This record gives sequence, structure tokens and C-alpha cells, in this order.
Amino acid sequence: MNRLQWVINVTEESTHNKHTGADFLCLNIATCYNYISNYFAFSRLKFVFGPSALHALDLVDQRSVTCVTSPSGRRVFQAMGSSGRSYTCYSSCHYCPCPAFAFCVLRRNDSLLCKHILATYLSQAMGLCQELALSDQQLTDILLEKTGEKVEA
Repeated sequence: MNRLQWVINVTEESTHNKHTGADFLCLNIATCYNYISNYFAFSRLKFVFGPSALHALDLVDQRSVTCVTSPSGRRVFQAMGSSGRSYTCYSSCHYCPCPAFAFCVLRRNDSLLCKHILATYLSQAMGLCQELALSDQQLTDILLEKTGEKVEA
């Protein structure tokens, strides 16, 4: 959102909600602070993780990361790729079976993480993971990649 769009949105919001001058000023300051904070946070992510940061944030926005748990306490994450395929990410060992991880992270060594693992970490940090509880056998099937598709409860 550019500054002009932001000013228009805040002004319309203030007009509809009948804020006082002080309320309007506080709202402007808070909104501006959040906007700037988010911009700097994104800049830092992009500096460290490169282009995969934007793609990872897109996955987070789409709620494409699911935390899959079983009664035994095992836990893995599934992230939906742009191709529609679901990748089972192992955050404990920083591994994803996607082609980008194999090529950019392991082979060329020009990236720290793929977008799926980064989205997994960001979703956890932001509390935006979908939750899915499965039986131990279903999770074992995922770990052994017997299904090849995202398992639905």
C-alpha cells in the first residue's frame, strides 16, 4: 500500500467512525508505525532470505502451512507449493523435498531455505498455522510418503 492509499483509507475510516482529532492522530501514528515496522521487517527478511521471502509470506497469507500432529507427539508441517503439490517440511532438520530446496539450497548453496520451510517458520511465529490431528498410522504414511498428497482429516 503506498502512502496516498494509506492516507485515503485512514481518512475514510475516520470519517465513517467519527473519530475526534486526538483519536484520529493516535490512529494515524499507530497505523504509520505498523506500516513502517512491517516494511522494515520485510526488508530484513528479504535481505537474509532473498526472493523466497516474498513467496514465503504469500504462502503464509494464503494459510498454506499446516501443522500435522499425532497422539504420539510427532509433528511435521505441510506447505502447499505454487504447483498445487503439498510438501512435507521437516523444520527440526531444515529439510524440504521440493526441487527449489534441492537445487538452490543443497546444490548451488545460494539460499538458506526454500519458501516452504521459511513459510513454516513464519507461520509458527505468527500463529497462522492450520492445525491437523491425525492418527499415528496416518502420520507414518506421510513420513514414508505412501500417499504423495496432502492428507485430510
